[in-house]
Amino acid sequence: MSAAAPRLTGVLSPVLTPFDANGAPSGERFVRLCRSLLEQSVGLAIFGTNSEANSLSLHEKRALLDALLEAGLPAARMMPGTGACALPDTIELTRHAVASGCAGVLMLPPFYYKGVGDEGLFRAFARVIDAVADDRLRIYLYHIPPVSQVGIGTSLIERLLDAFPGIVAGIKDSSGDWANTAIMLERFQPRGFDVFAGSETFLLRTLQGGGAGCITATGNVNAQAIARLARDWRAADAALRQQKLDAIRAIFQQFPMIAAMKAAIAWQSGDAEWATVRPPLVELDAAQRSTLQQQLGAAGFEVVGAAGLAQPDHAGAAAH
Repeated sequence: MSAAAPRLTGVLSPVLTPFDANGAPSGERFVRLCRSLLEQSVGLAIFGTNSEANSLSLHEKRALLDALLEAGLPAARMMPGTGACALPDTIELTRHAVASGCAGVLMLPPFYYKGVGDEGLFRAFARVIDAVADDRLRIYLYHIPPVSQVGIGTSLIERLLDAFPGIVAGIKDSSGDWANTAIMLERFQPRGFDVFAGSETFLLRTLQGGGAGCITATGNVNAQAIARLARDWRAADAALRQQKLDAIRAIFQQFPMIAAMKAAIAWQSGDAEWATVRPPLVELDAAQRSTLQQQLGAAGFEVVGAAGLAQPDHAGAAAH
């Protein structure tokens, strides 16, 4: 059995999933975006929240992962989201990611049933680990209680680390609560459990606290600047760079984030289909798009590499 891939650090992005006019995932656009992110030193947390992952079927996710691998993108820079409500789906996608050489998987707890306790969550994670049964498996827990309403607390982390050392490798803390991230950094990072902030808003503080980096939505559109802070966080101007990142994120956060990021790519790539989201999400309306473009323009913001993200036969088309 081959060794596990090197541990991921720095910045990763839950990669947006582009759809074509018929609502099907657009593999070619997806590959283009992932390649662009890698070129800007951002890793690929495909099938995250901002990927609309829970609106994708297991078959669609496998096909998109395979498209990246067939295009020659390095699995060692990938952390696919594999958590699902149905454990067999989690197991199948996790097994496929590990067999493909992915550096790790980002795993939501089963989230449909609310109010479940740590015992049930522990059994769910343990069932996946036992079923995959591969020493290369590296699980990064996905703590996003504002969305899932099923959190991953410190007692559960402690139990998982004791039971599955090495395999339970880290966490993405999307609680939005810096105090929670700070506790994880203090208690678990020294045990080799890598703590990633769930937003670049906390990137500098996370790195200063010994954390691994961040896994952030706006890595899709502001990859280069976020990666630069992660690389140069000890520089004298790091705090100023953090403020600039926060300002750009604040523009996107005025709107539904997924739709806003897709709208920005559609606008700057000239490929209108990039704005497509899958129901139940809806795209930005004309007034929202106008406001977004005006504010990004006033900030002098550009999606680096946007021109290369268009489908070839859509390049130069007017984004709606």
